Amino acid sequence: VQLQASGGGLVQTGGSLRLSCADSRRTFSNNAVGWFLQAPGKEREFVASISWRGDRTSYADSVKGRFTISRDNAKNIVYLQMDSLKPEDTAVYHCAVAARPYSGSDSAGYRLWGQGTLVTVSS
Repeated sequence: VQLQASGGGLVQTGGSLRLSCADSRRTFSNNAVGWFLQAPGKEREFVASISWRGDRTSYADSVKGRFTISRDNAKNIVYLQMDSLKPEDTAVYHCAVAARPYSGSDSAGYRLWGQGTLVTVSS
């Protein structure tokens, strides 16, 4: 598996988790990376993205102020720090590599998708 998301789990409302997206083939250091979520029975939704140098970030309105995306290109890892979690954040979270150094919320701009990690927030 080239892209592997990890760090999901069960947490109570108000808790925190840090997701990681690791690139085993070291291919995403020059590309933007995004996080998307998919809740049961719902469409995939954009969560956050980060540019190749980490100088630009973008967030869905629903997570602004609670989630932080970051990256360590030397380690080929992108992180999603999730704080103040809510039950509505419950979903499978996927990371994806964009086709360009900068990318936003449109999933069509992402060329490589990893296996997801499940986040469950209990009330």
